[in-house]
Amino acid sequence: MPAKMRLQRHGKKGKPFYHIVIADGRAPRDGRFIEKIGTYNPITNPAEINIDLDKAVKWLQNGAQPTDTVRAILSYKGVLYKLHLLKGVQKGALTLEQAEVKFQTWLNEKLAKIESKKKGLTDSERNDRKKALEAEAKVKEAKAAEVAKKMAIALKLEIEEVAAEAPETETEA
Repeated sequence: MPAKMRLQRHGKKGKPFYHIVIADGRAPRDGRFIEKIGTYNPITNPAEINIDLDKAVKWLQNGAQPTDTVRAILSYKGVLYKLHLLKGVQKGALTLEQAEVKFQTWLNEKLAKIESKKKGLTDSERNDRKKALEAEAKVKEAKAAEVAKKMAIALKLEIEEVAAEAPETETEA
């Protein structure tokens, strides 16, 4: 049975955290494994993925079969692209230096995309917070105006009561 690249679940209920492992295909999901090559945290936005690229490429070259989710993670991190470039080097289509340059340019572009997404998320969070504070301030002002209106009415009624009582006391004297 070939080796499998799969996720091994850790973490609390409702808060998953995964280890990316190489395991025998017959082993259970969270059971015995051969080697741990990385971690995956889907809770964060964007998901936090730490993986040893060289180990992953070595295992793929040796015939390890990734599961669908792990294949998507490897593709996202560029492991499959690096494997593709190394196959081109073996076939003589390009040199190792050219492949490394191509991979580094791809990796830099990918990191720039990730950073722009993180920046966009923080900007949108900041804008949402600002809008919520503005809405809260408007509600607070409306409540303050309503309370002031009620206080003015109560004060007016109190003045009228005092004025109504004052003439009666003057007529008695």
